Amino acid sequence: MRGFIRRRWLLVLLGVATPLVVFLSIKWRDASIHGGQKPAEPFRIAGNLYYVGANDVASFLITGPEGHVLIDGGYPGTPPLIMASIAKLGFDIHDVKVLLNSHAHYDHAGGLAELQKVSGAEVWVSEGDSGLMASGGDNPDLGVLRLLVWSGLARYPAPRIDHVFRDGAKVRVGPTELTAHITPGHTPGCATWSFPVRDGDRELLAVDVCSLGEPVSLFEPRPSAKVQAEFEHSIGVLRSLPADIFLTAHAREFGRYRKFVARDTARDPADPFIDREGYRAYIDSAEVRFRRQLASEKKHP
Repeated sequence: MRGFIRRRWLLVLLGVATPLVVFLSIKWRDASIHGGQKPAEPFRIAGNLYYVGANDVASFLITGPEGHVLIDGGYPGTPPLIMASIAKLGFDIHDVKVLLNSHAHYDHAGGLAELQKVSGAEVWVSEGDSGLMASGGDNPDLGVLRLLVWSGLARYPAPRIDHVFRDGAKVRVGPTELTAHITPGHTPGCATWSFPVRDGDRELLAVDVCSLGEPVSLFEPRPSAKVQAEFEHSIGVLRSLPADIFLTAHAREFGRYRKFVARDTARDPADPFIDREGYRAYIDSAEVRFRRQLASEKKHP
């Protein structure tokens, strides 16, 4: 009887998932073709930190005298947009020495192989996400969405992985240094990056949060005990970081456009991005959502 019920629910899930998969495939293909959504004006955030991503899927450039670091490569179609933004700011893609990644999903890692090919930069990937990156996004935990990978719609060109790192790793290019904080949950090796930014006479700590979203799965929509433990760990890590500049892998989450516009009337163009309260509110909001989901599941197991 129990097996019959499971098969029945599986058929229902497939019936619901099939049109969703088709819809997502169209949206993801469109995003890839159009360079990872729409172009966004590149700009200096503060000091040697620049925004060079699309209107939502973010990429950040940290410049230095011995070479630059780029965080996240967007969709497979995003590299021309990123390279155009870097050039518009007066920098050269060939001076990018290290390519970093927040997590190995299609919309953030899809463009790394092309950026690596053009720049010759080394790719650094967390141990937890290295398998996903090396496979070009193929992940059994994606459930129904794995059909997108099998069909080629969510697969991306796998870059050459030059370095695999663990929590606490330091990435250095000359005087530029970034610290990796593994904040799992969204992916096993979700990497949050922190680094100092010298802006005039101020030294600020920038924190680029990987993601506080759950793993994408249609077959297992509820968080497992493992995911819950990872989420608790990640929240604790993020709360321990005294962030001045708050960044995220999706630009809407840290208010890119609102803060970009606010630069025009700010005393200092960097001031709108010094957002300690926004950082804490982002963490608090994610935790509240997660707690509510857990409470709901206890009521309706």
